[in-house]
Amino acid sequence: MSLKVTLADYGVGNLHSIRKAMELCGANVIVVEDMSLLPEADCIVLPGVGAFDKTMERMQPFSESIVSRLQAGVPCLGICIGMQVLFQESEEGENPGLGYLHGRVVRLQTPRIPHMGWNQVISDDAIMNGISDPHFYFAHSFHGQPEDYSDIGHTDYYGKIPTLFRKGNTYGTQFHPEKSSTAGLEFLSNFLSFAEGCQ
Repeated sequence: MSLKVTLADYGVGNLHSIRKAMELCGANVIVVEDMSLLPEADCIVLPGVGAFDKTMERMQPFSESIVSRLQAGVPCLGICIGMQVLFQESEEGENPGLGYLHGRVVRLQTPRIPHMGWNQVISDDAIMNGISDPHFYFAHSFHGQPEDYSDIGHTDYYGKIPTLFRKGNTYGTQFHPEKSSTAGLEFLSNFLSFAEGCQ
């Protein structure tokens, strides 16, 4: 039986790409607009669409219950803004984040902003196993700056930029696997296998 994945719809952006990619990898994807349903999920995906404050406006009323579920070990994948809201705060907005990852989201200090295009992700984490060409697609002006052990991968964009995070059974990516061709599908397949092992 395929893994049941709950995909959060923050009310902005197009979720078709990530839903289709995860379904291609064998997941049973359910899209929810009601953020109160996230704590009931077997596996949570926070997609990479939206702005920090707008996303947190939808999630803030349920932040404690969502974080409690993450702390309990429910597998989760946060992509781009979905990863950034896992941090405590962001320079992009004024609302607090979920605070599951310790640290903050900061603006890129690079000559070219936003960072858009393909970059190699360097990581020894098992979620990258079997990915022969770890180049992924990026589209961002901010990135997570962790205060703890959660940074497990980076890319080189005018210097080292943290881009892959893990705490417990939660992964976060600055890149967009759903827009990253074969490497992205391989990454999502690895995450789904990992999530199934958490059940």
